[in-house]
Order: sequence, then C-alpha cells, then structure tokens
Amino acid sequence: MKKNKKYDCAMGCPVEATLDLIGGKWKGVVLYHLVDGTLRFNELRRRLNGVTQRMLTKQLRELEECGLVVRKVYAEVPPRVEYRLSKQGETLKPIIAALADWGKKRLAAAA
Repeated sequence: MKKNKKYDCAMGCPVEATLDLIGGKWKGVVLYHLVDGTLRFNELRRRLNGVTQRMLTKQLRELEECGLVVRKVYAEVPPRVEYRLSKQGETLKPIIAALADWGKKRLAAAA
C-alpha cells in the first residue's frame, strides 16, 4: 500500500488494501521465506526459482517501503544485505501460514 494512497471503502476495501501490500507474483513468496527468519539477498534469490535480480530488488523495496520488511546493510566488502520481517510484517505470519496450508491441500487434491 502506498503511504498516502486513499481507498474508497466500499465492499472489499480492506481486502483491496491488503492485496495492494502483498499482491504480485513474488511478494507473498518473499514473505513466506522470511517467516522463518532473516535471509540475505542471494539466499532469497536462490529460494525463488525464476525471479530476476531486478524484480526481487523491486519487490523487496516495495515491501520495505510499506513497512513489512526491514533491510539491513552491513558496511563490509563486499556489502552484505539482510532482510527480515518487521513487527508489522510479523503480524502476517498466521495469514501466510493459512495460505500455505490452503495451497498444500489444493495441490494434494489436484494430484
């Protein structure tokens, strides 16, 4: 969600606002992998098959901008960058777990 974005709170508005924050091909998967703890950029990239460096950077910046992810840069050579869920991002854990459970059941039913 953009910091100053206004929503016309008709039916479904809270869902729209939430999906605006975590929607997109990679954001939910990034959040899923950060549920277990802090990860470096390349660790995240390895876990997300098919994501480009540019797209992952864009998605992480958007998650950081809306306050769901914290980025920490260490002054080293080469630079080390780590990502973790913020306090607000931590509140998404039950939602991410529910999505994962639903997905597992859906995949099992389709098999």
